[in-house]
Amino acid sequence: MNARDVTRRDFMKTAGAITVAGSVPMGLVKVTFASDPGAAPTRTEGTRVSNHFDVEGFVEDVQRANAEGQRAVGEVLARAISNPSQVLAALGEPTEAGVQVLHRSAELTVLNVIWAPLMVLLPHNHNMWASIGIYGGREDNIFWKRDGAAVEAVRAASLKEKEVFPLGKDGIHSVINPIDRLTGAIHIYGGDFFAPGRSEWDAETLTERPFDIEGLQGRFKAANARARFKG
Repeated sequence: MNARDVTRRDFMKTAGAITVAGSVPMGLVKVTFASDPGAAPTRTEGTRVSNHFDVEGFVEDVQRANAEGQRAVGEVLARAISNPSQVLAALGEPTEAGVQVLHRSAELTVLNVIWAPLMVLLPHNHNMWASIGIYGGREDNIFWKRDGAAVEAVRAASLKEKEVFPLGKDGIHSVINPIDRLTGAIHIYGGDFFAPGRSEWDAETLTERPFDIEGLQGRFKAANARARFKG
């Protein structure tokens, strides 16, 4: 099923979140924060299977591609996740949800995101383009448009392993991991993802408010706690 054919307006009604705590240093870092933690989508299937996924080499490739824009970055990402087992081997087998910062600068942010089972992320914006590649599990997205101070759902997409999709600078989306196991994705942003000025939308009223990092941290911890309790 093609992403643009999916139109599930009532896909999710609850909210959770993923974020990181505290200051995050610029440059190439590999720090896990698991315990503390637009545009219509299109898909690009990976066409070349690499023999080895090297994190630092991947980040360097993304930095070079960034000079040519989001499409070129998406091609690098698609090649990388075309061999999910190699990505998993390089990044490590996750045991809980969290965020690993692979690179952060004013021009580019690269994150390894692990979603808890059935975890939900509030509608939010980035104020920059984003390209997301799934290397394990599944990620369901709802895409929203502004309607005054609120937002209205306009389409949805179900994304599986080896798939990449882009969001434009003005894109608004919410995310759910619909399966009963961890989902892994590489998120690339065309700027500093941790810079202030972003918005989120309330789960019940769908009205806009400033991005609440502390509130999201609480939901993130709760998602891990629910997963551990269930296990």
